[in-house]
Amino acid sequence: MAMDRRKFIRTTALSTGLAVAGGLASASCGLQGKKDASAAAGSSKAKDVKLNISFQENTAPGESLSEKFDFMEKLGVTGFEPWGGGLYDRVTSIQDALKGRNIKISAVCAGFEGWLLADDDAIKQKCIDSSKRIIEAAGALGAAGMILVPAFNSQKSWPHTLETRERLVNELRELAQFAEQHKTSLILEPLNRREAFYLRLVSDAAAICKDVDSKGIACMGDFWHMTWEETSDYGAFLSGGKYLNHVHIASRKRRRMPGEDGEADNYIDGFNALKAMDYQGFISFECGTEEDRNVVVPAAVDLIKKQWEMDC
Repeated sequence: MAMDRRKFIRTTALSTGLAVAGGLASASCGLQGKKDASAAAGSSKAKDVKLNISFQENTAPGESLSEKFDFMEKLGVTGFEPWGGGLYDRVTSIQDALKGRNIKISAVCAGFEGWLLADDDAIKQKCIDSSKRIIEAAGALGAAGMILVPAFNSQKSWPHTLETRERLVNELRELAQFAEQHKTSLILEPLNRREAFYLRLVSDAAAICKDVDSKGIACMGDFWHMTWEETSDYGAFLSGGKYLNHVHIASRKRRRMPGEDGEADNYIDGFNALKAMDYQGFISFECGTEEDRNVVVPAAVDLIKKQWEMDC
């Protein structure tokens, strides 16, 4: 099939960028937390930790879940992260689509109404009620949990004070206990300061989990948000400790597919921490693209697999 010149140039440039990302990651491997990784791993155990990749609903090309799952299985992607909105009514159809597949639900991405730190009790209660419905669906699907952000910058909320933290811990405890009853968890996601004023560091999320003190609470790290807030990918994941049960990944300049931002897309330091921690959860794509998904998605998966194997 003939390819027009503009598409040829764009595809060539993209391929070059992905190659640069892989090449520079290899060249800089020795500089990415080598001492920390070897000290924490202590043995060959870190090398044996399995990489589990997950896609959100819009990552793979395809019109139906069946087409998306076919694409994912060809790439060895074993996790699926659905949107939480309306999930309760989709549980059976998703379970049917997963039958006979080597794919499981990794986590559920938000989808609740309202926000937990709202200064309006009605809005807060809407968040609690809708979250419980999604958590129940997450449990039925065997997901690690439902991802929650306490509040975004655009949402009118309680001020950032000790009293607000105490309020948050109390509300989270109720949801965490509900999640535990349904054999899943509530996953706190730190965001960068341009999106959320309250929770920005993985260590903060883990500290809140500690205060909630429930088997139904967990936290996660997102390479995109960590790019702007954390001083070290390795340190960020390590600070999550036993509470870390999910990870998001994207390119590190434009939040596109890993590799689309060339040399910036180096995840080795964070991967080394996850391996040293014997992390068993998923690394889930949360990113978009303006390119052909049939090209950039397989390339991104290949990049992640290669960087995961780089033992610095």
